[in-house]
Amino acid sequence: MAEITVWQGDITTFSADAIVNAANSSLLGGGGVDGAIHRAAGPGLLAECRGLGGCATGEAVITGAHGIRTAHRIIHTVGPVYRSHQPEEASRLLASCYRRSLDLAEDADCASAAFPAISTGVYGYPPAEAARVAVTAVRSWLDEHPGSGVDRVTLVAHSSADRAVLEAALA
Repeated sequence: MAEITVWQGDITTFSADAIVNAANSSLLGGGGVDGAIHRAAGPGLLAECRGLGGCATGEAVITGAHGIRTAHRIIHTVGPVYRSHQPEEASRLLASCYRRSLDLAEDADCASAAFPAISTGVYGYPPAEAARVAVTAVRSWLDEHPGSGVDRVTLVAHSSADRAVLEAALA
């Protein structure tokens, strides 16, 4: 049976088959998690992302991990800007980020995936609400794909406050 856990720390140092990047639609780097992943992965990631042509909100694409030695793949997903959508649409798009990322992890034979809190930084998604959407989407996907090979999903918290929010949603 697949497990969902919470871990606090730097996602670029977390050991998983795939780490997920909370990317912007250009895929060319930015602030927050996106900037940290691009810095850790190095120029090869930027070069690979340039050839992808971007990514739509709620969708995901996969690349190599380049300079990140604790992962084999990086899955880039674009979360919604919270204030740009009605709450139901924002929730649907955010859930799609998790589901599409897990689809790609499964397709790439990844047994483990680590997710940051998608859309909670400059995109303004309320952290507790985003955590509920994340946990619901991941649990639903795992229930719908019992033989997928994805057997460990980790929700990575940047701070102790983020960790508490994720643990509450998981409880």
